[in-house]
Amino acid sequence: MMEFRTPVKIDSAPFSIPPFERMLFVGSCFADHIGRKFLEEKFEAVVNPYGVMYNPASIWHTVERCGESPNVAVMTLGTNRMYLLKSSGEIVDNCRKRPAHLFEERSLTIDECVDYLSRSVDILIERNPSVKVIITVSPIRYAKYGFHGSQLSKATLLLAADRVVSKYSDRMVYFPAYEIVNDELRDYRFYQPDMLHPTEQTVDYIWQRLSEAFFHADTHTFIKEWKPIKNVLAHRPFDAQSEAYKELMAKTINSIRQLEQKYGRSLSMVFSDEIDGKW
Repeated sequence: MMEFRTPVKIDSAPFSIPPFERMLFVGSCFADHIGRKFLEEKFEAVVNPYGVMYNPASIWHTVERCGESPNVAVMTLGTNRMYLLKSSGEIVDNCRKRPAHLFEERSLTIDECVDYLSRSVDILIERNPSVKVIITVSPIRYAKYGFHGSQLSKATLLLAADRVVSKYSDRMVYFPAYEIVNDELRDYRFYQPDMLHPTEQTVDYIWQRLSEAFFHADTHTFIKEWKPIKNVLAHRPFDAQSEAYKELMAKTINSIRQLEQKYGRSLSMVFSDEIDGKW
């Protein structure tokens, strides 16, 4: 049988993620995409609390500032380029629309990337000694660098990620999002019209591969049970006062109560956004 793609093999993860896990996502806009998927499936996830952070130094700044102590942290590296405020030499995470001439652009070396990522992991370990960390490199290319420059930036991040995973091999693992998009999904139909950013379908596929590698069996079960509830709550009724809709919502709330009993925790806060005013 002929094979028309090159599937990326992902080894079994050394740890599994249970349902409702407390998580932190920090990094590029790709972290936003994947983090939102976790939020949709009701993980207790914090996603880029200070905005998108593209380079390892900015990721360190977020981890240091946010004070979160997750059980699982996900770091998505976008670039090794960073910006310094010329007047002070301060690393700037967000230019806040200030003039470009105020900043100096510089590329982090592999050693510097490893140092900043190690600082981030050390902070997380200090807050939660049992924390697990997933690190990945965003597949989004940076056309403004030129494609050769973009590849050099990604190569720096890949080498840094490999070194930091080796350093924290008891708790840290690399997830090949970059390789899945560039080696397995080698077709422009998996990109948005700008030919740089992945489509929603691509993000869904990476989510699927990640869930296969990391999710606990209970997590898969919960997501399957949550899906019909999620679909109902996402539906906008033509007439919210109709008896049919009221009956549907009563059944939905009953289903949520059953999940509460099954998983031994209150889900009213977890589902508060969707069912506000319906309890």
